Amino acid sequence: MLDLKQLGEFGLIQLISENTIQDPGSVVAGIGDDAAVLLPAPGKLQLLTADMLVENVHFTLATTSAWQLGYKSMAVNLSDIAAMGGIPKHAVVSIALPRETETEFVVAFYQGMKEICREFAVNIVGGDTVSSPQGLIINVTVSGEVEPANLIRRSGAQVGDLVAVTGALGSSGAGLDLLLRGDWEKHKFAWPLITAHLTPRPQVRTGRLLAMHGVTSMDDISDGLASEANEIADASKVGMRLTAGKIPVLPEIGQAGELLQKDYLDYALYGGEDYELIFTINPDKYGKLAAEDLGVRLTVIGEVVTAAQGVTLLKEDGRSMILEPKGYNHFR
Repeated sequence: MLDLKQLGEFGLIQLISENTIQDPGSVVAGIGDDAAVLLPAPGKLQLLTADMLVENVHFTLATTSAWQLGYKSMAVNLSDIAAMGGIPKHAVVSIALPRETETEFVVAFYQGMKEICREFAVNIVGGDTVSSPQGLIINVTVSGEVEPANLIRRSGAQVGDLVAVTGALGSSGAGLDLLLRGDWEKHKFAWPLITAHLTPRPQVRTGRLLAMHGVTSMDDISDGLASEANEIADASKVGMRLTAGKIPVLPEIGQAGELLQKDYLDYALYGGEDYELIFTINPDKYGKLAAEDLGVRLTVIGEVVTAAQGVTLLKEDGRSMILEPKGYNHFR
């Protein structure tokens, strides 16, 4: 298998540009020109998000395959579009690679990206490839669309709303710790946690349905529940009262916590990278929402209170604590 020094930049571009268009009706020109040419849908707002992943900061190649890394690099961006109630449409991928990188690695990386793009009908329409003197750097930009009536932001929570989440929390953080421990394959309970970390599922369909059911605010849980709850509270100028015993987790996380000597609640609050959704909604509207089969687990974990009451967590021993935004922070 050739490495990138042998293949060259233009050979690499030709190799990775195959099968990048999943929705040709919205693309006039994709990879191959100086810029992509796209057809916007009339009457919709455009969403734009970007995420950068740096080797040994966001990931280590000791614990992830090239395919998984490509899949996750795209998934985290689709999750941002989902949190706004939107539909992801197009992606631009820029990647900095050490010159010694084998072509096989790059092909597998893009195969992972293309797999999730096929699932959500997202076109890869451009990007850039450069050499890196040290480590792998990935930057993905995704555009999406949303109807003005369905646009959901962090700033709409109202006092009296319920606070709810999709899925189960803390799995990704526990999965990462198991991967770093190194002997996770000996433990059957580790598999769903490892999967949650390496191949997270962006809640695109659920985000759309929640938006259409009138949620008042929404965020994806990328930096941990504590961080995202505080972000919504700050943006909406409200407080939140959450209940620890109601936060949904997988049964396996308790077993992982025992092995790793860490409280499962720490993973749920601060682990991050779950890419589930936290949202607020009027209690009457939640009743109608819960009555429908959305195909995903919804759990009410608290309520919106006044800003003066802050963001607090009622613990299982009956004590209340201030819930500080202690999730992942690059510069802390």
